[in-house]
Amino acid sequence: MKRLPPAGLLSAARVCRGWRETAKRIWRAAEELKLRVPINVTVGFVASMLQKCPGIVRLSLRMESDFDSTMLACVAFSCPNLEYMEISTFDSASIRINGDELGRFVADKKGLKTLKMEGCSNLGGFVLCSYSLSTLWLSDLHSLSKMVFNCPQLREISLEFSCQENDTTDLTTMIEGLGRSCPRLQNIHIASERLSHSAVLALTAAQLRGLRMLSLVLGSEITDASVAAISSSYPNLELLDLSGSGVSDSGISMICNVFPDTLTRLLLALCPNVTSSGIQFATFQLPLLEIMDCGMTICDPNMQNPAADEDNCKLQKTSGSNVHLINQKLIIKHSRLRKLSFWGCTGLDALYLNCPRLIDLNLNSCTNLHPGRLLLQCPTLENVHASGCQDMLIGAIQSQVRDASFAAMENHSPSKRLPDGSKRVRVPHLLSEESPEPEKKRRRIERQHCNVLLG
Repeated sequence: MKRLPPAGLLSAARVCRGWRETAKRIWRAAEELKLRVPINVTVGFVASMLQKCPGIVRLSLRMESDFDSTMLACVAFSCPNLEYMEISTFDSASIRINGDELGRFVADKKGLKTLKMEGCSNLGGFVLCSYSLSTLWLSDLHSLSKMVFNCPQLREISLEFSCQENDTTDLTTMIEGLGRSCPRLQNIHIASERLSHSAVLALTAAQLRGLRMLSLVLGSEITDASVAAISSSYPNLELLDLSGSGVSDSGISMICNVFPDTLTRLLLALCPNVTSSGIQFATFQLPLLEIMDCGMTICDPNMQNPAADEDNCKLQKTSGSNVHLINQKLIIKHSRLRKLSFWGCTGLDALYLNCPRLIDLNLNSCTNLHPGRLLLQCPTLENVHASGCQDMLIGAIQSQVRDASFAAMENHSPSKRLPDGSKRVRVPHLLSEESPEPEKKRRRIERQHCNVLLG
């Protein structure tokens, strides 16, 4: 019965008295609850569920109806030991609480360590004071009059602003205060069109010594000068995400000079000033790189990119400013890359990859990639995303990953060493004097089939 979801456990409690008592014990012992709140459900339903679990520590609510101050008060009253709260919204649901109500909730929950909330467009402004909070995620923010953080234990923060032109949030002032009051920050993610070079300077002036992951997304005014400031202040970054910025190949060169011994993830999607030369240089100069996203960087300026319809409104604005030449070529040889993305790169004509550890390759909407100029020497590939590609290119991808799969299986034939010990030769099972490997052992070494995903 412990494995049943909440709805199943409620149904099981109706079977008999014994099952009802067992269900009560399970509710009382529960420390984590994941609950979907359907449309038009009253706060009484949520209250009744939470009262069954007085020891709840982790709470996740999937809101299909609005989350208001009454619901927040219900959570505060019913979950005195709460450490983790996540609220996600779906369809037309929204978070209808203001910044003062959120601030009081955070201040009252002395043990709250993680708070994640979507749909925060009605906050208006907030002051968060907590000596326990270590992770904070807020999305859909808009026109905040104030953002004050007094969270000395905060290590990770994610602030995503809605894509609206009339946003009046002062990010520079917010970042200055964040640096003063949250000295232990390690991971920072901010997505906003109002990100600028002055905001970057405010961040670098904070001197956050523990910073390891920095993501500043959709800031078209972030330039190579911003990269220089980041590089001089935070030389130990492991992740750098400047997607949607004005960074060019010169900025990539600075990144490669400063972070060759630390950087494992580099994301430069929607950067119209980056060329194939800069991408190729980065893969050559960053030996520890494991994840790289260059989506919609190499674009044909005369072509409407279908990938732009799948993401937020910023994509179309950024892609329209790309003026680079088409028919660009990429040759990448890297021993550690595991995930590589070129989604929407309509200007990419030829691609040659030699990445023995690559498991995921995204080529969605690479409409100009020539089937005869594609070479995938990636024996561990598990997924290739090819939605929106030409049929001939999809056929070439399927053929190459199938051939790689057969080659990997053939390489596991038993071997014999020549009498003088100079060379090892492959011997088919049927010709080997020794008995073939057991079926279970052979099954373990067979390579998993690579999936070509078209949807």
